[in-house]
Amino acid sequence: MTREVKIEKNGGPEVLKIVTVKLKKPNPDEVLIEQKAIGLNFIDTYHRSGLYPVNLPSGIGAEAAGIIKEIGSKVKNFSVGDRVAYAGTPLGAYSSERNYSTKNLIKIPEGIDFNTAASIMTKGLTAFYLLYKTYPVSSRDTILFHAAAGGVGQIFCQWAKSLGCKVIGTVGSDEKISIAKKNGCDFVINYSKENFSKKVLEITKQKGVPVVYDGVGKKTFERSIECLETRGMMVSFGNASGPLESIDVRKMMQPKGLYFTRPAMGHYLGTENELREAVDKLFETIKLGKVKIKISKTYSLDDVVQAHKDLESRKIIGPAVIIP
Repeated sequence: MTREVKIEKNGGPEVLKIVTVKLKKPNPDEVLIEQKAIGLNFIDTYHRSGLYPVNLPSGIGAEAAGIIKEIGSKVKNFSVGDRVAYAGTPLGAYSSERNYSTKNLIKIPEGIDFNTAASIMTKGLTAFYLLYKTYPVSSRDTILFHAAAGGVGQIFCQWAKSLGCKVIGTVGSDEKISIAKKNGCDFVINYSKENFSKKVLEITKQKGVPVVYDGVGKKTFERSIECLETRGMMVSFGNASGPLESIDVRKMMQPKGLYFTRPAMGHYLGTENELREAVDKLFETIKLGKVKIKISKTYSLDDVVQAHKDLESRKIIGPAVIIP
C-alpha cells in the first residue's frame, strides 16, 4: 500500500487529498521506488490550480528521490537497492512509493543525499538549460535574473557566478537581499520598492543586458523588456506573479530587435543523452562546490496543504522537500 496525494478538481491548496492505494507490480520498463524525499516546486501549484491543465483526477509532483525496491522484467541498467532520482511526467511524485519508468531515472552519485537529489532535479536542471542551452552565457555577460532568492534562483546565480558572469538579481522583499548576495549576485534590487529597469540601466551604463531570465511573469515582464540591449533575449520561464497577457510585438520587441522565448525542460532534456549531459554537469558542479544546496524547509506528506500555502505566500526561501 502507498499513500499518495490526489487532486480531483482544480482549486486552492485544500483540493490536495491524501489517499491510500494498492500499487500494481511495475510494468516491464518500470521500477518500484520507495521514496525518501520529494521536491516541492512552484510549478506544482500551477498543476493544482489549473493554470497548467492536467487530466483529472491526477497525482501531483514531478520530482523525487528514493531506493529501488523492485524492477520490471525488461529493466537492465538499474537494480534493487539503487539510489535514484527523477524529474518529469507522469505527475505523482507526492507519494510514499510509486512505479516509474526508467526513461527519466538517474542514479544518485555518492556524496549526494536524498534531500539534495530530490530538491535539485527540477530546479537544478532548469538552471542548467537556462545557462547552457536557452541563452549560453559567457564570462563577459552581465545578466538579470528575477526571484534570485528562490529555489531556482539560488542555484542559478551561484552557477552563473562560477562561470564568470556579473549577476544582477531581483527579490521581492528586503529580507531576501542578503540571501541573493550570498548566492552569487553582484547587485540585488528589491523590485517591490525600486524601479528595477532604471537600476539595471544605471549598472550597465545605459547599455542594458543581453538576457533577462524571468520566472516571475506578469509583474516584471514589461520593465524586463526595458532592461534588454539591442538584440537581447527575453527568457520567460515561469508565472509566479501570474501569467503573461498578450505581447505587443511591434511595441515591445521590434524597436530593439529583441528575441522572446518560453522554454521548458522538455524542450532541452527530451532524450536520454540530453538528460545525461545535464545531470552529469549538475552533479559535477555541486561536487566541486560551485553550487551549494541548502534545504530551507522540510514538510511531511500530511502537511502538503500547508506546504502549498507557504509556496504561494512566498514563505519558502530556497529549496524545500516533502518527506513521505
